[in-house]
Amino acid sequence: MNDSIRNVAITGGTHGNELTGVHLVKHWLSQPEEVKRGSFSTELHLTNPQAIKDVRRYIDQDLNRQFDIQDLRNPELKGYEQQRAKLLDALLGPKENPRIDFIIDLHTTTANMGMSLVFNSGDPLVVGMAFYIKQKMPHATLFYEPSNRLEHNFLTSMGRLSGLLIEVGPIAQGLLNYEVYSDTHIAVMHALDYLQQRSEGLPLNLPTQMAGYQFTKKVSLPENTEGEITAMIHPDLQGKDYHAIKPGDPLFITLAGETIAYEGESTVYGAFINEAAYYDQKIGLSFMKKININLESSTNTNCG
Repeated sequence: MNDSIRNVAITGGTHGNELTGVHLVKHWLSQPEEVKRGSFSTELHLTNPQAIKDVRRYIDQDLNRQFDIQDLRNPELKGYEQQRAKLLDALLGPKENPRIDFIIDLHTTTANMGMSLVFNSGDPLVVGMAFYIKQKMPHATLFYEPSNRLEHNFLTSMGRLSGLLIEVGPIAQGLLNYEVYSDTHIAVMHALDYLQQRSEGLPLNLPTQMAGYQFTKKVSLPENTEGEITAMIHPDLQGKDYHAIKPGDPLFITLAGETIAYEGESTVYGAFINEAAYYDQKIGLSFMKKININLESSTNTNCG
């Protein structure tokens, strides 16, 4: 694969109530020299304008789930975000052979995940960017969810070489917080610097392996037969993203105050714990496994 980078897109407002990305893109539109680098062009896009205007996550559907290639080619899908995805496919793509080489998509979360660097490709260029940022910002967490680019439905899958989703929290929906804003700003600068240094052939001095987490499954909140939520995240788990959840540990607590324990057979790790945006799907958290991520290939090893 030709891994030369000529066109990079920075996107914000994929979820219209995540204001950090919206206002960073607006700032860079007024100060484009900040994101300019010598070896490639940098584009700036506000991807979900109506949701941004209404300060809503989405109008009809979650935009960051609309980029599956079959959905992009399906004329029957006519929801607002489905149409936006098709417009973005024309602007950045087409997905089969994209004009844009790499996408940096900016997000925030209500969960206590700090800075999470989410990437779906094991390509050394992508993994190297995550490693580079973590070297510069040791508090960042690597969130690896391998997938086939053409089959994945995230906006970052529109990049020819995929992309990086920067997810920072906790922050409430519809708000700005300077620490979150600044952390995101700094991470994007490091991402662009990495691409520039790589294109110039400068030594990056990256490790061959770093620890991270890999998504395994989403966990629904308990419901009754009418589909109503009957329990919530247990207080012992609240805010404990990326902490170990062992068999027997408290997971949920019912409306009557009864604890529901984790009944799995092995230790897992939580992410997106009590994420407000997932309540429309009645999702309480995601389970992750701890892994070692290798730089030179897509292989990784589970480390418990």
